Amino acid sequence: MAERGRPRAFDRGAALRGAMETFWEYGYEGAKLTDLTAAMGINSASLYNTFGSKERLFREAVALYGATAGSSTGRALREEPTARGAVEAMLRGNIAIFADPGTPSGCMIVLAATNCSQQNREVAEHLAGCRRAAVAELEARLERAVEEGELGIDTDVRHVAAFYATILHGLSVEARDGVPLERLTSTVDQAIALWDSLVRKAVPPSG
Repeated sequence: MAERGRPRAFDRGAALRGAMETFWEYGYEGAKLTDLTAAMGINSASLYNTFGSKERLFREAVALYGATAGSSTGRALREEPTARGAVEAMLRGNIAIFADPGTPSGCMIVLAATNCSQQNREVAEHLAGCRRAAVAELEARLERAVEEGELGIDTDVRHVAAFYATILHGLSVEARDGVPLERLTSTVDQAIALWDSLVRKAVPPSG
């Protein structure tokens, strides 16, 4: 028999995933304590005892998202052998998650703190920082493509990265608005078709 007064044990990982999906669906300010505790299967005392505060819980949930559902961007940029392939895999991998009926729609990093009050500006800035880091990672991948001779040295890496990041963020909003995967895919097709007009091809050495 459990000792009287001892809190019921719970699966911290499962609770955190429940919190992640709640923040993903409702946003930081829209997620009420009752929503979180219901999704996590714990009471408010256990939430605060385990995670410290709503903001600290949110930051852990963002980290979990980045390591799971939100990992498509980093994985594509690391694993694809060409810059064009990396950008295409980034877009296609993300829209598959954005439109997955088994999870909230869109991207948590884009949508979960878009309209925070002043008292929660640090939360909004945390996600803005995550987005800036992803764009910087994309820029670095394009810079590598220049260094390796895939792209010409006059390619405007910042411009290309900004363009595809804007497409990616817009796709997230469209998915949240209920745009079906087929239309998201069509947008990706058109964005990738613009690749050659945005980059400069490397000039082969004269011989």
